[in-house]
Amino acid sequence: MNSSQRARIRAGDTAAFGQLFEDHARAVYRHVVRSSGSWSSAEDIVSLTFLEAWRLRGSLRPDGDSVLPWLLGIAVNVTRNSRRTARRHASALIRLPPAEAMPDFADELVNRMRDSEQLAAAATALHRLRPAEREVFTLCVWSGLDYAQAAEALGVPVGTVRSRLSRARARLRELTADVPGPREPERGSGQVQGGRTGTARSHQEGNR
Repeated sequence: MNSSQRARIRAGDTAAFGQLFEDHARAVYRHVVRSSGSWSSAEDIVSLTFLEAWRLRGSLRPDGDSVLPWLLGIAVNVTRNSRRTARRHASALIRLPPAEAMPDFADELVNRMRDSEQLAAAATALHRLRPAEREVFTLCVWSGLDYAQAAEALGVPVGTVRSRLSRARARLRELTADVPGPREPERGSGQVQGGRTGTARSHQEGNR
């Protein structure tokens, strides 16, 4: 995004902000789905993220290559707040009578079942990380930000991003070493690989 487009957003140009949404909403959604482990809550968080981005448009830097780190930084904060809100209301929700189950006949349900299972498995492993490490991991590994962009998104030094990501990778290796599960998306060297490949290979060798 060039400086002229950034200036228009900072000035409150709704057309420029609408283009910002069109260009980056999908990337923000993917990041939030993976961070939250929930399709439905991700939609709400994305909406809140862009509302907050509009409110904070004056904080957008006047120069830079991409606005995605700025948007994902806002998404991280909105996700944190959503989790705090969920915890505050959890006890009240538990006391409510269970809602009657209603069948869902949406055509996309069957297509989403496998993805939902994989998402739940990944979320289970990720939520065993410390929150700060989980945020760096999802930004760098799943959303493709480099160290500097992740540091910009989180408002921390680059060295902090490096150390948190290193700890997150080491911890995930421990968690997934012996449990088959979905692998991380492959996007370059240094990626953490899930336990499925190693486990499958060990089974094959054992059966020879």
